[in-house]
Amino acid sequence: MSLGSWLRGLAARPYRSVSAEEAAALVEDGALLLDVRTRPEWTAGHAPRARHIPLAQLPARLSELPAGRVIITCCRSGARSARAARLLARQGHDVANLSGGMVAWARAGLGLVGTSGRRPGRVA
Repeated sequence: MSLGSWLRGLAARPYRSVSAEEAAALVEDGALLLDVRTRPEWTAGHAPRARHIPLAQLPARLSELPAGRVIITCCRSGARSARAARLLARQGHDVANLSGGMVAWARAGLGLVGTSGRRPGRVA
């Protein structure tokens, strides 16, 4: 193995990236959408069937995640969820990261709900 291919292997992501539309289809097929944003961001608006575990709590709450099920990580823009995806992939999970995060989800016209239930959610 050459040094270049070895370095590329180190830099390779252990997870895949998916569009909002692909993420929605995966959720329909049984994947778990894991929102790693903060509580105020989650409260403002989130995907209807998402599960919330803030990124800071994720290492301590790994046991709450299902084995053998695709997990799609999401945050506001995709950066924090990429860190979550990397962590989960290292733990052996089949992981995808929502490219563009909840901003992309909302732009794709996919639903957002707020925890108050009084109005549609928004990306905070």
